Amino acid sequence: MEKTKMIKDTGRQEGKLVIVSAPSGAGKTTIVKYLLERGLDLAFSVSATTRQKRETERDGFDYFFLTVPEFKRRIKEDEFVEWQEVYHDLYYGTLKSELDRIWSEGKHVLFDVDVQGGINLKRIFGDRSISIFIMPPSVEELEKRLAKRGTDSGEKFKMRIAKAEKELSLADRFDKIVINDNLDTAKEITLSTVLSFLNGKKQ
Repeated sequence: MEKTKMIKDTGRQEGKLVIVSAPSGAGKTTIVKYLLERGLDLAFSVSATTRQKRETERDGFDYFFLTVPEFKRRIKEDEFVEWQEVYHDLYYGTLKSELDRIWSEGKHVLFDVDVQGGINLKRIFGDRSISIFIMPPSVEELEKRLAKRGTDSGEKFKMRIAKAEKELSLADRFDKIVINDNLDTAKEITLSTVLSFLNGKKQ
């Protein structure tokens, strides 16, 4: 069963937070990279995880890859803004040090997090943040994208699809839903939403 833990927003800095969430395979990472390339005052918050590093990933850049004991130690030492145990011993979390780093640079925080993480962060930061849900056209299309990615097989693939179906039911917990049936259109809608938020306009 999924476990989560959050802290309260301390309001230590003035920066805003942009939260992009989606089920795996919906295209959120591609859209987050697009936002980072637009020259906005956004900086990527690197999440911590206990999952295995993929061949193309870099520690400290894509994720902070921690052992389970190390993650649990950091929980005890109150180093996370929020964390969750998605499956048994599979943890994800947002480090306080990442937010401090980004805000000290005078930038706004950009998150690429799973759906529960996005809900947690929005609950913590409220109006200082905007939460955007990237919606796949259908579960069937999501299955095709995940199969093509080829990072999971067998039981893990089934678990990922089941998790995605649950996450799709939580889309209405987000400030904005962007349907990714055309990637270029989804990028532009997300960019427009983020610009309006950073400029202080009502969503």
